[in-house]
Amino acid sequence: MNLKLAIIALLMSTGLAASAQTVTLDYYFNHEVHKDAAGQQVRFHYLWGEKQNTGFSIFGEAFTTAGAKLDSLDQAPTTDNLKDVSIYIIVDPDSKKESPAPNYMEPKDVEQIAKWVKKGGVLLLMANDSANVELPHFNTLAAKFGMHFNNDLQNHVIDDAHFEDGAIKTTGNPVFKTANKIYMKDVCSISLSGPATSVLKNNSGATIIASAKYGKGTVIAIGDPWLYNEYTNGRLPAGYENDKAASDVVQWLLQQVPGK
Repeated sequence: MNLKLAIIALLMSTGLAASAQTVTLDYYFNHEVHKDAAGQQVRFHYLWGEKQNTGFSIFGEAFTTAGAKLDSLDQAPTTDNLKDVSIYIIVDPDSKKESPAPNYMEPKDVEQIAKWVKKGGVLLLMANDSANVELPHFNTLAAKFGMHFNNDLQNHVIDDAHFEDGAIKTTGNPVFKTANKIYMKDVCSISLSGPATSVLKNNSGATIIASAKYGKGTVIAIGDPWLYNEYTNGRLPAGYENDKAASDVVQWLLQQVPGK
């Protein structure tokens, strides 16, 4: 028995116990489709298994490398279908520009998600610049935790010749343990109230990452889906460390799970 306890303690100390953590990516509020080479309508944009620039495969690999398990949810969230989920990620909810019949965030969804967070869930909300995300309904959820995605455009980058317009120094930030400089292009800022606090500000002083405690859980808000493959696959100029930032954010999220 003592040997078994020692083995369990060793696994926990090395981080392997994170294998129990399920990270679920929303496929309901974001459900974009396009035609593939065969002319068939297929899902795309911010998918775990999507290896193109528009996918989240590298972000997902950061989670699995840390020992977590990936899942997705293509139905409206409820306390029942979230009961075994440790981290729930909602990215860039659809507007009618992106889907003919978008699934908007409704009051019942806000209620169910809030109940799940209160019990210890970790919720990651990733918005976008206002031209590319449905903010009014999404903000009804963010408001529950003292956050509001603003209808603005921060870190606007005209083209690849102006990367520095999207640069943010992260040296010394408690979340970014290894990344010293990141790239976040065309993001929205976040207004704060109540329990919400700023985690990262851009060069103009606008909050672009925020967090809030809610019951036993934690909510993280980011003004852009900035960790998709296009900006974590080594395409950025030397000095930008979005790949390291992805791992830093993953470690931070896992640390928010109760008992971690």
